[in-house]
Amino acid sequence: MRTRLGLGALLLALSGCVSTPPWVGESAPVLRNELQEQTYRDILARYTDGGEIYKGFDSVLFATATLQTPAFREARLQRQALFKALPVEEVPARLAQELAQAGDTHEFFLGVHVYDYHYDDFDRPSSIWNVELVTSTGAVRPVSVERVGRADMEMRAYYPATGVFWVGYRVRFPTLLADGKLVIPPGTERVVLRLASSLGRVEMRVFAH
Repeated sequence: MRTRLGLGALLLALSGCVSTPPWVGESAPVLRNELQEQTYRDILARYTDGGEIYKGFDSVLFATATLQTPAFREARLQRQALFKALPVEEVPARLAQELAQAGDTHEFFLGVHVYDYHYDDFDRPSSIWNVELVTSTGAVRPVSVERVGRADMEMRAYYPATGVFWVGYRVRFPTLLADGKLVIPPGTERVVLRLASSLGRVEMRVFAH
């Protein structure tokens, strides 16, 4: 969704530094029903945050992260059912299947736009990036980072902040620490997905439930 430039963003753009990647291609797909569209956008916003890294006036990275809570998964599956004319009655079974596949993990969808492709290596053991989930109990590393692929219209239908040159990742963290404590204990309001490297740091804060 296109947004108007504020004064600060306009000054950044005029100085060679922008707050979002260049807009290329078509807008992300939307539902015909405006209420259904807005309802999904509201749920997406609750569990999504973004951030940027700059080096001087040069953009290094744009990122968004969406925590795959049961509430968000259900909203995404309902949206998928509407787009693909699937029986909405099947959503609970598909949600149960997704949760079973996720197992005992906290999962994020991570979308990134990296200006130098050498740094788009989040799924590699030798990645320049340290990726952590930060909660009140501390910071934990992922148990897996899976490259989903380049953003296309299918991906953008559910994660509209991703653009043509973005890449999606599935990042999973453990639910338990080594001492058996919960990574996200009851009562946690927000958690942070942190990306850090010699290029800079991004901390994306989302609601935990």
